Amino acid sequence: MSCAEHLWALLRPLGPYQKSGIYTAGELAGEGEALDGVEETLATLEREGFLDTAESWGLERLESLLVRRPVADTPEERRKALAALLRIGGDSFTLAAVNDNLKGCGLNAVAGETADTGVVEVRFPDVPGIPDGFETLRKIIEDILPCHLQVDYVYWYITWAMVEEKFSTWGEIEAGGYTWEQLEKLVR
Repeated sequence: MSCAEHLWALLRPLGPYQKSGIYTAGELAGEGEALDGVEETLATLEREGFLDTAESWGLERLESLLVRRPVADTPEERRKALAALLRIGGDSFTLAAVNDNLKGCGLNAVAGETADTGVVEVRFPDVPGIPDGFETLRKIIEDILPCHLQVDYVYWYITWAMVEEKFSTWGEIEAGGYTWEQLEKLVR
């Protein structure tokens, strides 16, 4: 029901207002149309004003408050990444919390402790070689991790044993037309 119809329903019991009246009909229709626009605007403000429901400019404005934009594309992924970034606080530096924040930001990265004090390893478990957009990922990771830690990045590539399992001769590799970069990431 539109706002004009609500106004008519409210004024009907008063008697002198009639839908067929030239002045009152036009006035109430205009007021109702303006109130419909206000209702739409308020609904948009309510949706975009909360992280759980924001879809466009609400997410953009929240992202503008942060140093780095999350690595996410869809509104749902962006909401999750922003929630992860916003929950980083003074108690967010346990290994579990750091990994939760990395995952929440949409990063395919896992931090792990090393035997050396003050050194953390970051691995990219599902990405062979150096991930695309690594410089952006590195900046986000180093913003999340405590600044007093040294971060060592660990990458993985195909091993010679894997090459021997996949290909019986060098001729097969050459027939596949693989570049060295393609071959070293051919782990699956």
